[in-house]
Amino acid sequence: MRILEKLASKKCLHLSPRKPCRCHNSLHLAQCLLRQAYGSPSLSTIKKRIDTLMTTPTIRGFYDNESATVTYVVSDSATKDAIVIDPVLAYDALSSQTSLEPVSEVTSYIESEGFKVRGVVETHAHADHFSASRYLAERYKAPIAISAEITSVQELFKGVFHLADETKTDGSQFDILLEHGKRVQFGSLDFKILATPGHTPACVSLQIEDVVFTGDALFMEDYGTGRTDFPAGSAATLYKSVKEELYTLPPETRVFVGHDYKPGGRALKFESTIAQELDKNKLIARETTAAEFVAMREGRNDELRAPRLIYQSIQINVFGGNLPKPEANGVRYLKIPLNMNFPTDQGGAPQ
Repeated sequence: MRILEKLASKKCLHLSPRKPCRCHNSLHLAQCLLRQAYGSPSLSTIKKRIDTLMTTPTIRGFYDNESATVTYVVSDSATKDAIVIDPVLAYDALSSQTSLEPVSEVTSYIESEGFKVRGVVETHAHADHFSASRYLAERYKAPIAISAEITSVQELFKGVFHLADETKTDGSQFDILLEHGKRVQFGSLDFKILATPGHTPACVSLQIEDVVFTGDALFMEDYGTGRTDFPAGSAATLYKSVKEELYTLPPETRVFVGHDYKPGGRALKFESTIAQELDKNKLIARETTAAEFVAMREGRNDELRAPRLIYQSIQINVFGGNLPKPEANGVRYLKIPLNMNFPTDQGGAPQ
């Protein structure tokens, strides 16, 4: 971006800051500036690097402290087209009340920049927060997209919550069902879909230019990966996803993760690269074998408590971010299973 700013000002310093000059030929100017940054590139290299700078999307992350989720707004500065990835609707479990506090910062940014929201994308059905996808879809008349494998997750949780027979598990609550290897266009933003299951069966990563959004498949290198102990989750599957779909991307690919838990109390970080992950990821580095990863990941799973909103959030998120319909008294109700894993009698004694 500093190079683009200099291009816009039509100034360069050649090789010496003591001999400033003004360039009126844009290619000459670019060569001067890139020579400072990269040495002595050829004209074809200059053109390639300028094309990359001009086509790389703008990315802005918004951090939700309660769930450690990062919501992304990805935009094209030329067209103003944008998408939102993994938006958060706040939910206070004690008062059982939702609020727009996290997503309001996102909408303020969108509207201050004049973006046209072309889609809302969920990397998977989240178990630690409510999705604000339905709110954004209605506000901006934008489609909601999620993995086509969401149908298997819907079928699974239809049984968990003992939902009515007529509850649809065909993914029709979403507008776009994403398929592995396919490309999807949101206005001028063109993404390739990478299926990266393991955390859940319906996880996807989104690649655009030199950027990949990994959701809960891959986190910052000092934390590792997402957990794999959800229903139908699999450490072995996640290993395959990361190794075959993410670690085969160019090493300079920028990685934007779905959560940052700030291990050790460090400052917030949500951007890495494939090279950094290969070199330093504490759970799945370049030389990590499948057996080693499965042992480490499952051992870590055993140390974790269930996500604080798993039962509340899942019944919202797997069905398109729709809140339950009001009942006859005008109130919406969530359905929470009790003692499902360790059944009891009517008085609470273990059976």
